[in-house]
Amino acid sequence: MGHAHCQVRRGFQPPFPPHPASPDPPQLPQPRLRQQGRPSRRPLARELLLGRLSPFCSTTNLMMEYGCVWQGMLTGLLGNMTLLSYFAKKKEAEAIVVQTLGVVSIYVVLGQLAMAEAMSLPYFAAISVLVVSGLILNFVNYFGWLHEGLWQLWEDFITVAGISVLPQVMWSTFVPFIPKSILPGTICCIIAVGAIILARLGKLSDSMVKFIRSISGWTATLLFMWMPIAQMWTTYLNPDNIKGLSAFTILLGMIGNGLMIPRALFIRDLMWFTGASWASFLHGWGNLACMYYFKSVSWKFFIGATLSLFIWTGIALWRDTKAYGYSSPTISLQELVSGT
Repeated sequence: MGHAHCQVRRGFQPPFPPHPASPDPPQLPQPRLRQQGRPSRRPLARELLLGRLSPFCSTTNLMMEYGCVWQGMLTGLLGNMTLLSYFAKKKEAEAIVVQTLGVVSIYVVLGQLAMAEAMSLPYFAAISVLVVSGLILNFVNYFGWLHEGLWQLWEDFITVAGISVLPQVMWSTFVPFIPKSILPGTICCIIAVGAIILARLGKLSDSMVKFIRSISGWTATLLFMWMPIAQMWTTYLNPDNIKGLSAFTILLGMIGNGLMIPRALFIRDLMWFTGASWASFLHGWGNLACMYYFKSVSWKFFIGATLSLFIWTGIALWRDTKAYGYSSPTISLQELVSGT
């Protein structure tokens, strides 16, 4: 009876009082809102990094494997500037125009990146000084108005820069599988500076000095030759990156380099012929083959580009053979390699 009465009383006990509401959290200071009507630059930077707002989207994507877009574009700018100096010294007007367009186009993209706050203004200002100085020096030297000592100083600068950048870019391509380091570029820079100093002091033979004077053109050529390898390596690791490439831009680059092959073969310039052929077949046709493999371009587009390139190369070899009166194009290629 008592136990049942206790149960009844427990059943009619009033409910527990509700918990008191927690105090409002302290209000954090709100960031200042952007003025209405002033567009944000961050989306523009993202679009530029993706290559959607630039006609040079393939070049932008080509540099993505070097870790930072503007640094990769700067590498291409250095390569174009070095080749511009090489052709200005040889008085090749057509090649000078091509390399000048390359310098200007990359500089325009760098300007877009600086406007989008994807690149700091002090870096862009320094690059602007380099571009303006390089263009002036090359064109003044082309017309024979530049002092020889000043031109040699410029050649020493681009030689050191090319020797330093090339191994660093090659190393950076495989950074996910090797440790990140600036050691390759630093070591090569020290070696290049030492070689330039010894050449200036007359401690090297004439043949060695001549080799050092001509190495800047080869470093620029090798730099451009490495770019398609890096692009293909990136595509192999991440096939989705192929969607960011422009097939028509790659085709135009293949055509432009292919048009340089006959002239380079005719004057027996091995460096020019190597760079133009490599860029046409590997950079141009090779990337188009990758895009066709991953079904980014149609088979008609790929077959048309393939036939055009190989037929044009065959015509260039045939016309050079006729111009020199040889019976076989292999003789022209032997002279090209031997330098005779």
